[in-house]
Amino acid sequence: MEELEQDEMSFWDHLEELRWTLFRSILALFVFAIGSFAFMRDIFNHVITAPCRSDFILYQWLCELNQWMINVSPWLDVLPDFCNDDFHVEIINIKLASQFFTHMTTSFWLALVLTFPYLMYEVWKFISPALYENEKRNIRWVFFFGTIMFFFGCAVGYFMVFPMTLRFLATYQLSPDIKEQVSLDSYMDNFLMLIFVMGIVFEMPLVSWLLSKLGLLHRGFFHKYRRHAIVGLLVAAAFITPSSDPFTLSVVFFPLYGLYELSAFFVRKPPVEEPDEEDEEENEG
Repeated sequence: MEELEQDEMSFWDHLEELRWTLFRSILALFVFAIGSFAFMRDIFNHVITAPCRSDFILYQWLCELNQWMINVSPWLDVLPDFCNDDFHVEIINIKLASQFFTHMTTSFWLALVLTFPYLMYEVWKFISPALYENEKRNIRWVFFFGTIMFFFGCAVGYFMVFPMTLRFLATYQLSPDIKEQVSLDSYMDNFLMLIFVMGIVFEMPLVSWLLSKLGLLHRGFFHKYRRHAIVGLLVAAAFITPSSDPFTLSVVFFPLYGLYELSAFFVRKPPVEEPDEEDEEENEG
Protein backbone atom coordinates (compact mmCIF):
# COMPACT_ATOMS: atom_id res chain seq x y z
CA MET A 1 0.00 0.00 0.00
CA GLU A 2 2.81 2.37 0.87
CA GLU A 3 4.41 1.88 -2.52
CA LEU A 4 1.09 2.59 -4.22
CA GLU A 5 0.67 5.80 -2.25
CA GLN A 6 4.13 6.89 -3.27
CA ASP A 7 3.29 6.27 -6.94
CA GLU A 8 0.10 8.34 -6.84
CA MET A 9 1.96 11.60 -7.52
CA SER A 10 2.94 12.13 -11.13
CA PHE A 11 6.05 13.88 -12.39
CA TRP A 12 4.16 17.15 -12.77
CA ASP A 13 2.80 16.80 -9.22
CA HIS A 14 6.37 16.47 -7.92
CA LEU A 15 7.42 19.44 -9.99
CA GLU A 16 4.55 21.49 -8.58
CA GLU A 17 5.48 20.47 -5.04
CA LEU A 18 9.09 21.44 -5.70
CA ARG A 19 7.94 24.82 -6.99
CA TRP A 20 5.97 25.52 -3.83
CA THR A 21 8.86 24.32 -1.68
CA LEU A 22 11.21 26.77 -3.38
CA PHE A 23 8.60 29.52 -3.13
CA ARG A 24 8.12 29.06 0.62
CA SER A 25 11.88 28.87 1.20
CA ILE A 26 12.59 32.04 -0.79
CA LEU A 27 9.68 33.81 0.93
CA ALA A 28 11.06 32.91 4.36
CA LEU A 29 14.51 34.15 3.35
CA PHE A 30 12.99 37.36 2.02
CA VAL A 31 10.99 38.04 5.21
CA PHE A 32 13.96 37.37 7.51
CA ALA A 33 16.25 39.42 5.26
CA ILE A 34 13.89 42.39 5.59
CA GLY A 35 13.84 41.98 9.37
CA SER A 36 17.62 41.69 9.49
CA PHE A 37 17.95 44.76 7.27
CA ALA A 38 15.73 46.77 9.62
CA PHE A 39 17.79 45.89 12.72
CA MET A 40 21.20 45.62 11.05
CA ARG A 41 22.66 48.75 12.66
CA ASP A 42 22.08 47.39 16.17
CA ILE A 43 23.23 43.92 15.12
CA PHE A 44 26.36 45.38 13.56
CA ASN A 45 27.24 47.47 16.61
CA HIS A 46 26.50 44.88 19.30
CA VAL A 47 27.21 41.56 17.57
CA ILE A 48 29.29 41.75 14.40
CA THR A 49 31.85 44.34 15.60
CA ALA A 50 31.81 43.15 19.22
CA PRO A 51 35.10 41.18 18.82
CA CYS A 52 36.80 44.46 17.87
CA ARG A 53 36.55 45.72 21.45
CA SER A 54 38.31 44.64 24.62
CA ASP A 55 35.02 44.01 26.47
CA PHE A 56 34.10 41.04 24.25
CA ILE A 57 32.91 38.11 26.35
CA LEU A 58 35.73 35.75 25.28
CA TYR A 59 38.46 38.29 26.12
CA GLN A 60 36.93 38.96 29.54
CA TRP A 61 36.65 35.25 30.31
CA LEU A 62 40.23 34.52 29.21
CA CYS A 63 41.47 37.49 31.25
CA GLU A 64 39.80 36.10 34.38
CA LEU A 65 41.14 32.62 33.59
CA ASN A 66 44.67 33.96 33.17
CA GLN A 67 44.53 35.86 36.46
CA TRP A 68 43.23 32.78 38.26
CA MET A 69 46.04 30.63 36.84
CA ILE A 70 48.67 33.20 37.87
CA ASN A 71 47.26 33.28 41.41
CA VAL A 72 47.52 29.49 41.58
CA SER A 73 51.12 29.47 40.34
CA PRO A 74 53.31 31.99 38.46
CA TRP A 75 54.45 29.09 36.26
CA LEU A 76 50.95 28.94 34.78
CA ASP A 77 51.28 32.32 33.11
CA VAL A 78 51.11 30.85 29.62
CA LEU A 79 48.11 32.61 28.10
CA PRO A 80 48.37 35.71 25.90
CA ASP A 81 47.47 39.05 27.47
CA PHE A 82 43.71 39.39 27.16
CA CYS A 83 43.44 41.98 29.95
CA ASN A 84 44.55 44.82 27.71
CA ASP A 85 41.75 47.41 27.84
CA ASP A 86 43.35 49.39 25.01
CA PHE A 87 42.59 46.70 22.43
CA HIS A 88 40.45 48.11 19.65
CA VAL A 89 40.27 47.32 15.96
CA GLU A 90 39.57 50.33 13.79
CA ILE A 91 37.42 49.47 10.78
CA ILE A 92 37.51 51.88 7.85
CA ASN A 93 35.56 52.12 4.62
CA ILE A 94 37.51 52.84 1.45
CA LYS A 95 34.78 52.30 -1.16
CA LEU A 96 31.82 54.59 -1.60
CA ALA A 97 29.10 51.93 -1.75
CA SER A 98 30.66 49.34 0.58
CA GLN A 99 28.58 50.20 3.63
CA PHE A 100 25.29 49.95 1.71
CA PHE A 101 26.19 46.67 0.00
CA THR A 102 27.54 45.27 3.28
CA HIS A 103 24.21 46.17 4.88
CA MET A 104 22.35 44.20 2.21
CA THR A 105 24.64 41.16 1.95
CA THR A 106 24.96 40.76 5.72
CA SER A 107 21.17 40.89 6.04
CA PHE A 108 20.93 38.04 3.53
CA TRP A 109 23.56 35.89 5.26
CA LEU A 110 21.97 36.45 8.65
CA ALA A 111 18.58 35.52 7.23
CA LEU A 112 20.12 32.36 5.78
CA VAL A 113 21.42 31.36 9.22
CA LEU A 114 18.15 32.15 11.00
CA THR A 115 16.00 30.30 8.47
CA PHE A 116 18.30 27.26 8.30
CA PRO A 117 16.00 25.08 10.48
CA TYR A 118 12.98 26.01 8.37
CA LEU A 119 14.86 25.34 5.13
CA MET A 120 15.82 21.91 6.47
CA TYR A 121 12.17 21.32 7.34
CA GLU A 122 11.13 22.19 3.78
CA VAL A 123 13.72 19.77 2.37
CA TRP A 124 12.50 17.09 4.75
CA LYS A 125 8.86 17.75 3.83
CA PHE A 126 9.66 17.40 0.12
CA ILE A 127 11.62 14.13 0.29
CA SER A 128 9.73 12.38 3.11
CA PRO A 129 6.85 11.03 0.94
CA ALA A 130 9.38 8.97 -1.01
CA LEU A 131 10.74 7.26 2.11
CA TYR A 132 9.60 4.26 4.09
CA GLU A 133 8.75 4.56 7.77
CA ASN A 134 12.08 3.19 9.03
CA GLU A 135 13.94 5.54 6.66
CA LYS A 136 11.85 8.48 7.86
CA ARG A 137 12.84 7.83 11.47
CA ASN A 138 16.54 7.81 10.62
CA ILE A 139 16.48 10.81 8.28
CA ARG A 140 14.41 12.86 10.72
CA TRP A 141 17.16 12.56 13.33
CA VAL A 142 19.77 13.32 10.67
CA PHE A 143 18.15 16.65 9.84
CA PHE A 144 17.70 17.52 13.50
CA PHE A 145 21.27 16.60 14.40
CA GLY A 146 22.67 18.40 11.35
CA THR A 147 20.83 21.61 12.24
CA ILE A 148 22.07 21.55 15.83
CA MET A 149 25.65 20.89 14.74
CA PHE A 150 25.52 23.72 12.17
CA PHE A 151 24.44 26.26 14.78
CA PHE A 152 26.97 24.91 17.26
CA GLY A 153 29.73 25.27 14.66
CA CYS A 154 28.68 28.85 13.88
CA ALA A 155 28.74 29.62 17.62
CA VAL A 156 32.26 28.20 17.95
CA GLY A 157 33.32 30.26 14.96
CA TYR A 158 31.86 33.47 16.39
CA PHE A 159 32.83 33.10 20.05
CA MET A 160 36.21 31.40 19.64
CA VAL A 161 37.77 31.07 16.20
CA PHE A 162 37.09 34.50 14.71
CA PRO A 163 37.95 36.55 17.85
CA MET A 164 41.23 34.66 18.33
CA THR A 165 42.15 35.10 14.67
CA LEU A 166 41.19 38.77 14.71
CA ARG A 167 43.07 39.46 17.92
CA PHE A 168 46.27 37.93 16.62
CA LEU A 169 46.20 39.45 13.14
CA ALA A 170 45.12 42.89 14.39
CA THR A 171 47.93 43.04 16.95
CA TYR A 172 50.63 41.57 14.70
CA GLN A 173 53.09 44.29 13.75
CA LEU A 174 55.69 44.04 11.02
CA SER A 175 56.99 47.57 11.57
CA PRO A 176 56.09 50.35 14.06
CA ASP A 177 55.73 52.71 11.11
CA ILE A 178 52.70 50.77 9.83
CA LYS A 179 49.37 51.87 11.30
CA GLU A 180 46.90 49.02 11.64
CA GLN A 181 43.52 49.69 10.06
CA VAL A 182 41.10 47.07 8.78
CA SER A 183 38.89 47.70 5.77
CA LEU A 184 35.19 46.94 6.07
CA ASP A 185 35.26 44.47 3.17
CA SER A 186 38.25 42.58 4.61
CA TYR A 187 36.65 42.36 8.05
CA MET A 188 33.31 41.07 6.73
CA ASP A 189 34.95 38.57 4.38
CA ASN A 190 36.89 36.99 7.25
CA PHE A 191 33.94 37.23 9.64
CA LEU A 192 31.51 35.43 7.33
CA MET A 193 34.07 32.94 6.03
CA LEU A 194 35.29 31.69 9.41
CA ILE A 195 31.82 31.43 10.93
CA PHE A 196 30.24 29.62 7.97
CA VAL A 197 33.30 27.40 7.50
CA MET A 198 33.05 26.29 11.13
CA GLY A 199 29.32 25.67 10.68
CA ILE A 200 30.02 23.46 7.66
CA VAL A 201 32.98 21.71 9.34
CA PHE A 202 30.73 20.71 12.24
CA GLU A 203 28.63 18.77 9.75
CA MET A 204 31.50 16.27 9.40
CA PRO A 205 29.92 13.67 11.74
CA LEU A 206 26.68 13.83 9.74
CA VAL A 207 28.50 13.41 6.42
CA SER A 208 30.49 10.50 7.85
CA TRP A 209 27.30 8.84 9.06
CA LEU A 210 25.70 9.16 5.61
CA LEU A 211 28.79 7.75 3.90
CA SER A 212 28.74 4.89 6.38
CA LYS A 213 25.10 4.14 5.56
CA LEU A 214 26.06 3.99 1.89
CA GLY A 215 28.84 1.53 2.70
CA LEU A 216 31.61 3.92 1.62
CA LEU A 217 33.14 4.52 5.06
CA HIS A 218 33.77 2.47 8.18
CA ARG A 219 35.42 2.98 11.55
CA GLY A 220 38.66 1.32 10.53
CA PHE A 221 39.39 4.27 8.22
CA PHE A 222 39.50 6.66 11.19
CA HIS A 223 41.70 4.32 13.23
CA LYS A 224 44.11 3.78 10.34
CA TYR A 225 44.58 7.45 9.47
CA ARG A 226 44.35 8.97 12.98
CA ARG A 227 48.00 10.09 12.99
CA HIS A 228 47.65 11.62 9.54
CA ALA A 229 44.47 13.36 10.66
CA ILE A 230 46.17 14.87 13.73
CA VAL A 231 48.90 16.35 11.56
CA GLY A 232 46.37 17.61 9.02
CA LEU A 233 44.16 19.15 11.70
CA LEU A 234 47.16 20.87 13.28
CA VAL A 235 48.03 22.36 9.90
CA ALA A 236 44.41 23.43 9.39
CA ALA A 237 44.29 24.99 12.87
CA ALA A 238 47.55 26.83 12.22
CA PHE A 239 46.14 28.11 8.93
CA ILE A 240 42.88 29.29 10.51
CA THR A 241 44.59 30.98 13.46
CA PRO A 242 48.17 31.83 12.39
CA SER A 243 49.34 32.44 15.94
CA SER A 244 52.64 31.42 17.50
CA ASP A 245 51.30 30.58 20.98
CA PRO A 246 50.07 27.03 21.67
CA PHE A 247 46.91 28.16 23.46
CA THR A 248 45.43 29.89 20.42
CA LEU A 249 46.33 26.89 18.26
CA SER A 250 44.68 24.47 20.69
CA VAL A 251 41.46 26.55 20.75
CA VAL A 252 40.87 25.53 17.13
CA PHE A 253 42.61 22.14 17.08
CA PHE A 254 40.73 20.42 19.92
CA PRO A 255 37.21 21.12 18.55
CA LEU A 256 38.33 19.84 15.14
CA TYR A 257 39.87 16.72 16.64
CA GLY A 258 36.73 16.20 18.73
CA LEU A 259 34.71 16.24 15.51
CA TYR A 260 37.05 13.63 14.04
CA GLU A 261 36.50 11.27 16.97
CA LEU A 262 32.76 11.96 16.97
CA SER A 263 32.65 11.08 13.28
CA ALA A 264 34.44 7.81 14.01
CA PHE A 265 31.85 7.03 16.70
CA PHE A 266 28.90 7.45 14.31
CA VAL A 267 30.17 5.25 11.47
CA ARG A 268 29.88 1.50 11.30
CA LYS A 269 32.56 -0.90 12.40
CA PRO A 270 34.61 -2.53 9.65
CA PRO A 271 33.05 -5.73 8.31
CA VAL A 272 34.44 -8.96 9.74
CA GLU A 273 36.07 -10.99 7.00
CA GLU A 274 35.04 -14.63 7.10
CA PRO A 275 37.88 -17.13 6.56
CA ASP A 276 37.95 -18.94 3.25
CA GLU A 277 37.25 -22.66 3.09
CA GLU A 278 40.83 -23.33 1.93
CA ASP A 279 42.21 -21.51 4.98
CA GLU A 280 39.94 -23.53 7.26
CA GLU A 281 41.16 -26.81 5.70
CA GLU A 282 44.79 -25.74 6.14
CA ASN A 283 44.15 -24.89 9.80
CA GLU A 284 42.47 -28.25 10.36
CA GLY A 285 45.39 -30.01 8.68
